[in-house]
Amino acid sequence: MSGLKLFRTTNSGVTEVMPRLAAVEADVQGLVEAHMEAMLGVTFLASEYVIDCADSGRIDSLGLDENGSPVIVEYKRGTDAGVINQGLFYMAWLMSHKDAFRSLVRDRLGATTASQILWSVPRLICVAGDFTRYDAHAVREHRRSIDLVRYRLFGGDLLGLETVATGNGGAQTSRRPRRRAVVAASVDVKSNSMVELASAVDEVLLGLGEGVHRIERAQYRAYRRLRNFACLCPPQRSKLLLYLKVDPQAVDLVPGFTRDVSGLGHHGTGDLEVQLRTGEDLARAKDLFRLGYVAA
Repeated sequence: MSGLKLFRTTNSGVTEVMPRLAAVEADVQGLVEAHMEAMLGVTFLASEYVIDCADSGRIDSLGLDENGSPVIVEYKRGTDAGVINQGLFYMAWLMSHKDAFRSLVRDRLGATTASQILWSVPRLICVAGDFTRYDAHAVREHRRSIDLVRYRLFGGDLLGLETVATGNGGAQTSRRPRRRAVVAASVDVKSNSMVELASAVDEVLLGLGEGVHRIERAQYRAYRRLRNFACLCPPQRSKLLLYLKVDPQAVDLVPGFTRDVSGLGHHGTGDLEVQLRTGEDLARAKDLFRLGYVAA
């Protein structure tokens, strides 16, 4: 059971807003599907997707996350010991029927997006009223990328989502940080100092807290919890470019260090660009990293 307590404050005091479960599973599914990108960082593709196999079945929700990974979302109103196994069954079907998913992405998002699907880290997100400690242990031990997300409804218009446990699948996580150059960094073009700085940035981002995943793409390296919070581009000759999921209007922009790139095209996700040239830049950027991490 979630320990979160929510209070409504007034001049005369506080009143606790009591949590509750949805009346039916479909209510939770409908809310998440309608706002999947904002809540989970996933582009919604299909609901109640019928799979073609001997045992049949319907995948609650299919989507594509910010890094191009296929996502299966399964919902349960309360606690259900079978939700993880059910989701893994659907994931096995998905990985053996890539053409069907690729066709769905092509129809919804276009041929270019369909050609860039990241098959190495498919994801399962289970949204339920609660999970057992055995569920959390199983997720951390499993080779697939699995997120357990607990929901609660508060009052008539508030929905709370809390990540209970997360498994890394094929992604590097914060539990075993290690120094290495960012993807596609070539020493003959980029200075050694920038490669070393990229390794230091990597260590700081992975060390922000539990459940940080590092996802490798050709154009950038993403760091995510449930959603991306930072994207690091390959080192340039004299600087690193990092994009954070931080509202640029919420921070004091410094020319040559931070820039508002909302509406501007760039690799990765995030509206705040941070330019790093030295270890001192990294030190003063840590508070910005933390803002992105907390929001994810």
